[in-house]
Amino acid sequence: MIGPIVNSASTLFGGVVGALFGNWLSERLRTELPLTFGVASMAMGVTLIVKMHSLPAVIISLLLGAIIGGIIALETKINHGAGKARVVIDKLIPSKKTSTVSPDEFVEKFVAVLILFCASGTGIFGSMNEGITGDPSLLLSKSVLDFFTATIFAAALGLSVAAIAIPQFIIQMMLFFLGQFLLPLTTPDMVNDFSGCGGIIMLATGFRIAGIKSFPIANLLPALFIVMPISNIWARYIL
Repeated sequence: MIGPIVNSASTLFGGVVGALFGNWLSERLRTELPLTFGVASMAMGVTLIVKMHSLPAVIISLLLGAIIGGIIALETKINHGAGKARVVIDKLIPSKKTSTVSPDEFVEKFVAVLILFCASGTGIFGSMNEGITGDPSLLLSKSVLDFFTATIFAAALGLSVAAIAIPQFIIQMMLFFLGQFLLPLTTPDMVNDFSGCGGIIMLATGFRIAGIKSFPIANLLPALFIVMPISNIWARYIL
């Protein structure tokens, strides 16, 4: 469980560093670094897409996942849950003591960063992927990005960003163990299609982080849970 531990630790330390030394970051750097984060996420996505075994199975999974996510309004529910989590975290570390933005702007930005760290396609896929394959490299790469992202956001929002490491670790740990539970039920081709599906979601995440296109990433997440059964059905009965 190396990935979840390192990833949550990077968010924690990045939040602390940003709150303490964020004033040293120029506004230009705060604007340009997220563009680099977005490109890095796209690059990680592409490296996973090339592992894909069955493109039709992955496309079907993404379409069905998007439909399921849209029907249950997954992105809206995650936004709502993040807002509630922000209230809890704000009680532990009051924003008014550390934040440099207005209360309304704080809520908007904090909810966005909470979703980015706890419910991003990269984090969810990376945690399950480590549980299934034992490879933490995806979450380790994400940890580097999260450290700097937390630093930038904490420069404006204060120490409350560091507290996001707690729900982030809990969520990733649960997904890691879910991946381990699924491992005996998978085949190499199913795992490759799972990687391809996650890579496409990471590619879309990169577009969103860079501000190119705001994909409803959360609504695509159900695809990660149905892609392996669909891949198996496709291999057995269609090809």
